[in-house]
Order: sequence, then structure tokens, then C-alpha cells
Amino acid sequence: MFIKAKTLKGYKLDAIDGEIGKADEFYFDDLHWVVRYLVADTGNWLTGRLVLISPYALGDANNQKENITVNLSKKQIEDSPSLSSDKPVSRQFETDYYGYYGWPAYWNGLYMWGNYHGIMRDNKDWKSDNEQKKSVDSHLRSTNAVNGYFIQANDGEIGHVIDFIIDDENWAIRYLVIDTTNWFGGKKVLISTKWIEDISWDDSKVFINLSMEDIKNAPEYSEEALLTRDYETQLHKYYKRNVYWLEKPEDIIHAQ
Repeated sequence: MFIKAKTLKGYKLDAIDGEIGKADEFYFDDLHWVVRYLVADTGNWLTGRLVLISPYALGDANNQKENITVNLSKKQIEDSPSLSSDKPVSRQFETDYYGYYGWPAYWNGLYMWGNYHGIMRDNKDWKSDNEQKKSVDSHLRSTNAVNGYFIQANDGEIGHVIDFIIDDENWAIRYLVIDTTNWFGGKKVLISTKWIEDISWDDSKVFINLSMEDIKNAPEYSEEALLTRDYETQLHKYYKRNVYWLEKPEDIIHAQ
């Protein structure tokens, strides 16, 4: 199922034994474009502390109840490694965090989830340390921060980011929602994160190897309509790109 980052903002987070706060934003890595943490706004509980919830602990999002289940207890979260809200997320913190919960580290391996192509929740299928592949370097970015980034086509500026579409099966960010209102008068389009060539974090720009005309004539995206596989197929066909759901595992390893 596809979910939008802005839709989930403000959803209640229901732990095993009670509500822990609300969804605030997401941290994703800039290599695989995968959500690594949901950032919780815990209100007066755990004040001054950045509370991160890995997708390993996230259950279903209920659009009717506007909540997300968290498969952890409040005590587990309270006793987890603490990170000050004014500090960046370091790899040392992540190592302690994943060690505390006993989950496989996503950075130990070349696939979307380390040694795995998706979230492997059954520990019987986890590989031992000596089976782990070479680690990859990535940096965590905030969905709140990247909102508003400009889209730079190969012949000019063409819009800005207004949302992120997340595949909740493996928490991959599949598409950026682009608003071209100030360029073409009100059209929204989707750009796959696989088509991104580069990002300038200093200039707040996302670079894509597409022309302005390509994007101008792309299938329009309506937030009211369902994002179906037929629409995705049409979108990839228009851009003459291979569909991601038919990729082989060896094709989605990111080069060092």
C-alpha cells in the first residue's frame, strides 16, 4: 500500500500499552531512499529527547482512525538509547539503537535493508555477522527539510517537492510529488526516486535527467485518485523507464 508522508503527519502512535505521541516526520537515507525512522512527537513525555521508531517496529497505518501501530511497549521506548533532540543521528547511536532492539543493521550490506531486500522481521531468517556483506555509506535526511526543494531538469527549473509517496511494504520512498503550479499553472506530477541524478543539499535542489517538456507533458497526478499499478505502468511507459517491480535483486544493489 502507498502512503503519503504528509498524510501520516499527526497520526497517533499506538504502542502495545498505550499512545506514545504523534508522527512528526521521517528520516530517510539518501542512497536507497528508504525510510529508516519515524520521528515521534511525544508531547510532554520524554521531553527534549528525539524518539525514533524504526520500520521494524511499525505496524499498519489506519486512515480511518488516523493512527499507526507500534509493536513496542512504552517501557521499551523509554529505556532505549537516548538521543538529544538537538543532536544529529550518528552511526554510533544507530549501532546502539539497533543493538538494543536486536534488529539487523540496515547498513551492513548492499541491499535496501542491508543483507535483505525488504524488512526481515522473522529472526530465524537473519544472517550471522560473518555472512554480512560490505557496508555502504549513506546519510539520513528529513522529509520536513526536503519539502520545498526545487526540481532541476536538464534544461531548467520545473517545480518543487511537496510530498513523498512511501511503499509501506518495505518503507521505500517510491516517488516525489512535484508541484509545477508556478511553472505550468497547477499541475502535479510524480518523479520516481530512481530517476534522481543528484541532490544539492546546500542549494536545496533535486537534479533529474529529464527535460522540462518531459515533465510538462507527464501524466498528471491527482491526490484524490488512487495510485494504482496501471497508473504506475503508464508513468514508467511515458518516461521510457523500466518498472521497479520487475527488477531482479542483483539490479538494485547500489554501486560504491
